Amino acid sequence: MKRLTEFDQLADPTFSRAVIDWQRSHGRHTLPWQNTTDAYRVWLSEIMLQQTQVAAVLGYYARFLERFPTVHALAEAPAEDVMAHWSGLGYYTRARNLHACAKRIVADYDGVFPSDPALLADLPGIGRSTAAAIAAFSGGVRAAIMDGNVKRVFARVFGIDAYPGIKPVEDALWRRAEALLPEDGGIESYTQGLMDLGATLCTRSRPDCGRCPLQARCVAFATGRTAELPVRKPKKTTPEKRTAMLVLIDRGEVLLEQRPQTGIWGGLLSLPEVGGHVAMDGDADPVCTADIAAASSTFGTIDEVRALTPLMHGFTHYKLHIAPFAVTLATRGEHGAGHVWWKLDAIADAPLPAPVKKLLLDLSQPSLFSQ
Repeated sequence: MKRLTEFDQLADPTFSRAVIDWQRSHGRHTLPWQNTTDAYRVWLSEIMLQQTQVAAVLGYYARFLERFPTVHALAEAPAEDVMAHWSGLGYYTRARNLHACAKRIVADYDGVFPSDPALLADLPGIGRSTAAAIAAFSGGVRAAIMDGNVKRVFARVFGIDAYPGIKPVEDALWRRAEALLPEDGGIESYTQGLMDLGATLCTRSRPDCGRCPLQARCVAFATGRTAELPVRKPKKTTPEKRTAMLVLIDRGEVLLEQRPQTGIWGGLLSLPEVGGHVAMDGDADPVCTADIAAASSTFGTIDEVRALTPLMHGFTHYKLHIAPFAVTLATRGEHGAGHVWWKLDAIADAPLPAPVKKLLLDLSQPSLFSQ
């Protein structure tokens, strides 16, 4: 008797058939990056959708394509232009990788995306799951995905009782994903179906099990554990840091500082900071008005320093408390490389982090700044 391999034990053609049939009847079909085999458009959507909800991506996707309609246009664009069109979408490493990837596609592949998932996965910012999605949607390549939605669906359907982010568990999920791929076509509908199930039915909270095509085989549903699965990552206390930002105003312009290409908000413009991002220690202010005045004096003669309403911004690995100070100058001094004066009434076009852009958009209204 032939001994069954793990692949044979995991394989189940009825699983993919259930997903494909459901997607074709009930899945999403009208998103702007669907119904196309244009690898550039598929790739752009997949990168934007990493760790970001569809609703947040829609507007950015349309504006990005209008400005960069082809991979050649993106590759040839200045980095600051790319960052400006990404500004507010978050996770800015994606934008830097997007630009670098476009340059590689043009330089190494003459502007044509490779169809091999292994070659795609070797490009900046793509990775194994995204490569599979691009290959499946643009070329019908039979390849497995494993994004957050798929992990959640698999964890519930198959009753995975361990955190999916642990490497042995993730490796096992990949083996299952490979074994469950459809054998007889429909990879596009299957791939989209897994994404749709996780996004619309098998959601993190309040999953709609009554409409799920996998309900009959779902271990979490059968055992009443949909709220427990997938197992959540062990919680760690989120560190809190603080910084002070200088909002230097002169003649309707604000002074912006170019941030390093790597690190938080890499490659974007932002407001000059005093002291960097430092760990919070009690409730004391990170800097006093005298420190702000001293730091500001390098850019000119100070007329007034005024504290603005503090704000907080959450990163994946810490919370940042921002203390902004509005500084008006009596006379403008010289500034070094890496700084630029930007008109407040054009601040919406600046490549800024989301919290900084919101702050400056509010300040661009004269009635608010003159209070």
